Amino acid sequence: MAGLCAAVAPMVLSRLDPGADALKLCLWISAAVAAGALLLAALFAHRITKDRRQIAQSEERFRRAMKDSAIGIAVIGLDGRILEANPAFAAMLGYSREEIEALTFFQITHPDDLQIGRETMDGLKAGTVDAFQFEKRYLRKDGTPVWAHLAGSVIRDEKSGRPLYLVSQIENIDARKQAEARIAEAETRWNFALAGAGQGVWDLDMRMGGTTYSSTWVRMLGYADGELDGDPAHWLTMVHPDDREIVAEADHAHLDGKTPFFEAEFRMRHKDGRWMWILDRGKVIERDAEGKLIRAIGSLTDITRRKEAEERLAVSATMLADEKERLRVTLQSIGDAVICTDAANRVTFMNPVAEKLTGVSGSEALGKMLGHVYWAVDEETGHRIGVTRPAIGSQASSDQNSRAVLIRRDDTRCSIRQVVSPIMNERNEFCGLVIVFQDFTDARALQRQLAYAAAHDALTGLANRSSFIRTMEELVDQVRKDGTTVPAGGSAHQFMFIDLDHFKLVNDTGGHVAGDALLKRVAEAIRGVLGPEDIVARLGGDEFAVILKSGSAARAKIVARSIIDAIAGLDFTWDGHPHLIGASIGLAAIGANCGEVDEIIASADAACYAAKAAGRGCVSVAPDGVDNKTEPSEPLAAAS
Repeated sequence: MAGLCAAVAPMVLSRLDPGADALKLCLWISAAVAAGALLLAALFAHRITKDRRQIAQSEERFRRAMKDSAIGIAVIGLDGRILEANPAFAAMLGYSREEIEALTFFQITHPDDLQIGRETMDGLKAGTVDAFQFEKRYLRKDGTPVWAHLAGSVIRDEKSGRPLYLVSQIENIDARKQAEARIAEAETRWNFALAGAGQGVWDLDMRMGGTTYSSTWVRMLGYADGELDGDPAHWLTMVHPDDREIVAEADHAHLDGKTPFFEAEFRMRHKDGRWMWILDRGKVIERDAEGKLIRAIGSLTDITRRKEAEERLAVSATMLADEKERLRVTLQSIGDAVICTDAANRVTFMNPVAEKLTGVSGSEALGKMLGHVYWAVDEETGHRIGVTRPAIGSQASSDQNSRAVLIRRDDTRCSIRQVVSPIMNERNEFCGLVIVFQDFTDARALQRQLAYAAAHDALTGLANRSSFIRTMEELVDQVRKDGTTVPAGGSAHQFMFIDLDHFKLVNDTGGHVAGDALLKRVAEAIRGVLGPEDIVARLGGDEFAVILKSGSAARAKIVARSIIDAIAGLDFTWDGHPHLIGASIGLAAIGANCGEVDEIIASADAACYAAKAAGRGCVSVAPDGVDNKTEPSEPLAAAS
């Protein structure tokens, strides 16, 4: 304004026509004022530039502090909008800065904590709040809550004092909150565990004047809270007289530093007069300079049920020991061999009979795997007889075997009969095996003799009639299953009925002893002609039967002639008298269309009768098939 006035003044004076000196002076003054005005304007411009630079630097420092801060910083409008947020705050909630600055504080606040923010805003607007700090939960972008500590202040207009916005510092305290929750939960569990386990806590503090007990414990003894607190020696008067001395000794030993902690089990009187078993554990945690007790802490546990269970267990153990001894004596005394194993198949017991049969002493066998001591195989197959645990979930039952053979270490064998029984506990878990076995060698030999005698002719050793009929029935059934017919099939078996000629004369002249000797020779002759798969039997008297396993009818005729020749060629002499006999043979095919066994035998018998009628010493073939039985058979001359 001064410069403007200095510029206008000469123009005004020129119109007023002042003197030259006055005009000159006025021009000098105007120039000086204009120069001063320009200098002042330059100073003001410099100051404005400097202030703007400082403001820019201040803003840069603020933004740099926000950006580099490890905790969240946010500028919040009075309407709750997030005007500006630093990366730490955005990262804490899983947003980008652009995403979070488009939200309000109410949108990212946990619903249960919205009231805290509203109350703060109301206080700011009312002018009652200038600074604030509290804890609240935010919601991350994925919806999970996170605990934060807020500390901030209100930025107000310098002249009017009107609140403009808020600046908040937000610290993530979620880990601390979770740790506090875990501690609180652990403390709650600990308190419940103490109460549930029948445990109490005592605290002896000489500076506080005595002992205090937890409420859980005093209630278990039938007292009210605080009723037992006070005298540190009072608890000892409640201990059973028989246990008092032991408890006092343990207490003194710990107080004197001889033991690292105090521990004792004793009986304590309940308020109603009954006795409770107590487990008391404690430890001195503070002593004075002279080593005297200042403070000790410990726990008291109700172990009455455990003690009662131990007493019952002791009685049961005694009874079990007696029963075990009776069982041991019984097993030592019985005549059967007994071996016991555990679940891992290791030998745990052997009685003397088992030691004798296996050839292994009990002391040597204990702890060894069963296979090192007992090895049983099947008598017929030679395969090892397994003695393993039953399958899980299956019914545990004994396994009997009457055809086992025990192989000893020296490779000698012993026929045995064994019974293997699994041992199951009350939870149906496998615990081991009991193997009971007997020396069955003589009985097995007798069985074999009886079985042989039941199936063989006592005189000739050939199959007898009953066993031969059973074998033939099996063959007939098999042929029917195979569907082999005669004469179309070439694989049918052939049945041969043999009747001796002139045998009665030997019995009449030489007696039955001579006849028996001759029958043995005949059996050997027939057996010598047949193949290893063919079957021969003595049906009775001087009648024999043969099953040729080959299905060839031509072979059957050749074999029949060979049998006749072998019997005719026997050089049999008895008491110096030679005897000549012969044989007549009837042949019948065994096929699916040949009828039952008795029909086949009858057909061959009829053919044999026809051979005898034809002059003896020849072979006659029965008609093929049951429907052709009436056809005449043609006898075949036999070479002699």
